[in-house]
Amino acid sequence: MKHTVDAMGKQCPIPVVMTKKVLDHAEQDDEIQILVDNETAVNNLSRLAGSTGCSFVSKKTADGYEIRMVVKSDKQGRSEAEPEIVCAPAVPQGDYTVSITSDKMGDGDPELGGILIKGFVYALTQLETPPAVMLFYNGGARLTAKDSPCIEDLRTLQEQGTEILTCGTCVNFYGLGEPAVGTVTNMYTIAEKLTKASRVICP
Repeated sequence: MKHTVDAMGKQCPIPVVMTKKVLDHAEQDDEIQILVDNETAVNNLSRLAGSTGCSFVSKKTADGYEIRMVVKSDKQGRSEAEPEIVCAPAVPQGDYTVSITSDKMGDGDPELGGILIKGFVYALTQLETPPAVMLFYNGGARLTAKDSPCIEDLRTLQEQGTEILTCGTCVNFYGLGEPAVGTVTNMYTIAEKLTKASRVICP
């Protein structure tokens, strides 16, 4: 028998709850088609399938995702299984690197340049896909120092999965001390990150 669960527009953990109700009454070899519109639901339904012995196939559609689960175990085994549900959505990570070489953005008035670079770093925290890596060298190393106005936004980016690296030679040259966010790196690593990046953004 084929069952359909329309969970479009439903947020965690509702798609899993709706599917589990159907699954609890399904027979072996039944197929369950689930429609969702967010990746968090797809990940949690994959965990449900794994914990209940169901096969799992998902495909992207114009409106979201279509999932097909086929029941492989008996009712008793399925009812005792408890899937892990993670409602915090995974932040997609961009395939680009941001290279910052100054604590100012653009040419012109230094005060305006400081305002612009702070605004740029904040804007990165609001993007759907934050950068994979942020590199700070030369004057840009000042932005990861403890008195930088960008520290909170950089910490947010780090929590979202962005790797933040500051040039150790630059830290020493400017006498900045240990970065307040991220880690110290060397020029070999900086060169490696830049050459392997799909895209490099230089504000």
